[in-house]
Amino acid sequence: MKKLSKSTLRKCWLRWMCGNLCSMSFQWLESLAFADSMAPAIKELYGGDKEKEAEALTRHCAFYNTEPQLGCIVNGIACGLEEEKANGADLDDEVINSIKLGLMGPIAGIGDAMVPGMYLPLLLSIGIGLADGGNVMGPIFYIVTFLATVLAGTYYLFMKGYEMGTKSVGLIVGEASQRVREAFNLLGAIVVGGVGASYVSINTILQIQTGNSDATVVVNDVINGIFPRLLPLVAIIFCWWLMSRKKMSALKVMGILVGVSIVGVALGLF
Repeated sequence: MKKLSKSTLRKCWLRWMCGNLCSMSFQWLESLAFADSMAPAIKELYGGDKEKEAEALTRHCAFYNTEPQLGCIVNGIACGLEEEKANGADLDDEVINSIKLGLMGPIAGIGDAMVPGMYLPLLLSIGIGLADGGNVMGPIFYIVTFLATVLAGTYYLFMKGYEMGTKSVGLIVGEASQRVREAFNLLGAIVVGGVGASYVSINTILQIQTGNSDATVVVNDVINGIFPRLLPLVAIIFCWWLMSRKKMSALKVMGILVGVSIVGVALGLF
């Protein structure tokens, strides 16, 4: 009976972590990176039979795209499926690809809400706070913490996916996963809102003369008296509108903000 070794599984995991976005394009997305991560397992299971190796690699070149960190569990499941197939299980290409395609959507939903939607903003907010005043511990904290937690977490998920095999499918695509996605989406929105409220600062220097030098109206104080930090909120909503509704890239949004800042300073607004 063929059995994948721990060293081979670690190679598969490491290849995915190092190259999951290496083939990003509208045609391939993560499919070629997935096939490359499966190469060590395929070589060990079908070693010597070049035709079966080619078939297995071609099988895993099918369209695939998900959140790469949490998506490690799918790679582990795929290794388990290939092991079963190599041992004579009745698994054809369509079954294996159907399982991958069925998992990539729910995994992307949970992963996008958890990692870029919640975890990264949380780490960045802590790092930015530590970096206040030029402290180098800010970026060091972010880099070290992110790498340590992501590497440990993805390794665990990969191995757990390999151990559970198809048993994990129900857990990932079931009703419980829907509740998890909704919870992480809500938590991610709260975290991003907190980061924006803490680190986005916009004030106007506009003042309105009333004819009495002692009764000048400071517009910034009036706005904050009615709605504290209203200008940062407007800026955040404006950026969200540009990126979400107008489908602008972050680079274009930054360019617009720079332009607005220049015009505002020239007009005496900021």
